[in-house]
Amino acid sequence: MRTRLGIGALVALSATSAATRTTPGHASSGGAGLTGTVTPLAGGATRVASGGAAVNGIDPTHRRPTKLPPPPSRSDRGGWISGFTITEYWPAPERWFVGSLVATPGLRTRHRVDWLYSANGVSMEGAGIGLDSRVYHIDALGSGGWLTVGGAPTSSSDGWAAGAPYWRAGGYWRNRSGAVTFPLAAGGWSAGSGLGYVPLPGVRFAPGAGLALRFLRSVAVDPGVIPLGSRVYIPAYRHDGFGGWFLAQDTGGAIDGRHLDVYRSPPPSPASGGRYLRDQRVYVIRPRGS
Repeated sequence: MRTRLGIGALVALSATSAATRTTPGHASSGGAGLTGTVTPLAGGATRVASGGAAVNGIDPTHRRPTKLPPPPSRSDRGGWISGFTITEYWPAPERWFVGSLVATPGLRTRHRVDWLYSANGVSMEGAGIGLDSRVYHIDALGSGGWLTVGGAPTSSSDGWAAGAPYWRAGGYWRNRSGAVTFPLAAGGWSAGSGLGYVPLPGVRFAPGAGLALRFLRSVAVDPGVIPLGSRVYIPAYRHDGFGGWFLAQDTGGAIDGRHLDVYRSPPPSPASGGRYLRDQRVYVIRPRGS
C-alpha cells in the first residue's frame, strides 16, 4: 500500500489538517508552474519534459480543451450536495528543500533528507520530482507515524492534538533536547547538532509514480460521500480551463465527510497554501451501479 499525506504543503495545515492517504499508488510531485509530460527513463524512473501526454501516473499538462464542457443541466443524472470544504494538494519539488543528500531505501540515488521524510515532502505528498527531474514515490511507509518539531508523537486520528506533523517517526536525528534535527546541504544542522540518528524501519521509495492523477482534473474524496469514479463539478473552478469538472480518483485519512482535495500543479513557492473554500456546493454524477 502507498500512502500520501497532506493537503498541499505543510502551510495548508494551518487551514486544515493533513490527510493520511492510502492509495494503490499516487503521482505527486513537480516544480513550480510545472507543464509538460513525464517520460520514462532507465530503471523505471521518469522525467518531466514539455509537451505530449501523461506517462507513469503524472499528467502535468495544462492544455485547455477546445470547447469547455457545460455546467450540469437538468438532464444530467446527478445531484447537488452542499456544505463542502475544498482544499488543494500538489507535488513537492525537491529543489524546495534544504537537507543533505542521504541514501534512499529502495533507490540507487541519494536525495535531500527533508524531501524524503518531512511533512512537506514525499512522505506527505506520496511522490515527488527529484533534483534530477525524475519522478519518485514512497512505496512503503515503514514503522511509526508522525512527530512534531519537538519530537513528540502526533496523529491525524485526534486532529493532530499533540501538534502539527513535522517529520516521519524516523529518518531524522535528535538534538540535545530530543527535538528533530537534520543535516543541511549548505553545512550545519537545522536545529542543533544531531546526537543520534533514528531510522525508519520498513520505509521504501521507488521510481515512477502511481495513480494517474491530472492537474485540475483529479480530486480526492471520502468514498462514503462521493464514490470513486464519480464525476464532480465544482463551480468555483468553472474558469480553471477545464470547465470545473473533476474525476474522483483519490482518498485521504483527513478527507472525511464533505471535504474535497483538488490536485493541482505546485504553486510558485512552498509558502503558498492553495485555495481554501468553505460551504461550497458541488454536483456529483456517480458511476453506474454505485
